[in-house]
Amino acid sequence: MQMNIGKSGPVCFTIASPASKSYTHRALIIAALANGESEIIGQLDADDTRMTARALMQMGIRLDWCMDNIKVQGQGGRLYEPAGEVDIQDSGTSMRLLTAVSLLADGPVTLTGSARMKERPLGPLVDTLNAAGGRITCPVNPGYPPVRIDGEFTGGDIIIDGSISSQFISSLLIASPYAENDVHIFLTGDLVSLPYIMMTIDSMQAFGAEVVVSEGKHGNPVFSVSSMKKYKPGTCVIEGDFSSSSYWFALAAICGGTVTVTGLNPKSAQGDRRFLEILEKMGCSVSSDKDSITLTRDLKSPLMGLNINMADCPDIVQTVCMVAAASELPTKITGVHHLRMKESDRIAAIANGLANLGGVVETEEDAIIIHPAPLHGGIIHPENDHRTAMSFAILGCLVGDVTILDAGCVTKSYPGFWEELKRIWQNAVLC
Repeated sequence: MQMNIGKSGPVCFTIASPASKSYTHRALIIAALANGESEIIGQLDADDTRMTARALMQMGIRLDWCMDNIKVQGQGGRLYEPAGEVDIQDSGTSMRLLTAVSLLADGPVTLTGSARMKERPLGPLVDTLNAAGGRITCPVNPGYPPVRIDGEFTGGDIIIDGSISSQFISSLLIASPYAENDVHIFLTGDLVSLPYIMMTIDSMQAFGAEVVVSEGKHGNPVFSVSSMKKYKPGTCVIEGDFSSSSYWFALAAICGGTVTVTGLNPKSAQGDRRFLEILEKMGCSVSSDKDSITLTRDLKSPLMGLNINMADCPDIVQTVCMVAAASELPTKITGVHHLRMKESDRIAAIANGLANLGGVVETEEDAIIIHPAPLHGGIIHPENDHRTAMSFAILGCLVGDVTILDAGCVTKSYPGFWEELKRIWQNAVLC
């Protein structure tokens, strides 16, 4: 499947945000650990979230996935040894979050995935869990999936490097109420993606867990979880997703005009809410209501470049880079070394994709610099990375004559993306 993107003028439209992928993952796993029936309302139905649901069902969880809600029959922290390997394909969130949780199963659990998943590091989490009672091995390639999970989760004091993936910490946190002892997580290194950890804590507390955040050495937070406060079943309403909504805000920023995205919580714990602050600094105006956010860019006001650290919000780096490519001054983004270990090497994807469209990009180990340059049409191969496909599609609306190959990869997080983009064109909602 490929999509051909034509040039667009200024836009003016309203669109509903898809549900949060991160919150859906977390709600599914936590509800599965609670003791009784929980209801998840307004979930994201996408490839990644379906992988988490399927994995939980393989481990003995009863789950009824309907169009607008999911009923989950939690087993009070008990999971069961699956009949075979649990293949989560390309869902890195499923792999990381379920690694610690699988220690609660009554027998060994083997998690595996796609060829790319087998290149994404898991070693620091495996080492940490083995120090806390696990007997976890990586039988094919040490430190990488597939991973065979067995043993216990004793808890206690846990030390882990926070500079690789926040999902390692989230995995430990979600399983911690069912550890044998209270858990205290101490971080080393420069922590990345802290907002995702806070989203995990938000989800845990919504289901009755007790989590305390305090300040440790070198300014890194310490997370303490009580093993006496188990998850309670309940009802969870999934809020809108700022990561997926970023593409529509970027469309108005790049092409000019106004977009209103409904279903977003302006006070959300999602780190990608910062995208709006970034666009304001680049020359856009933003206003919000109780559950919607409006962004406007007057074409008389040029987009400006900026220097910014984005270690806390990696999923919107590509979208910011597309806006930067349409700006009149250079942009330097730092704190991005961990982007090389996503669904693709996203730093390389940004550099190569923009170069294909005439852009001028410099890359460093932990930074990417985008210079103003005349852009033209071209072909983008997203390397099976949903965020690469969607971000370059938005830039394509400014440039025109851009072809996105393997466009179906967007089903990983936003199955309706192309239909929404077509709707904007077909309904002539241009300013």
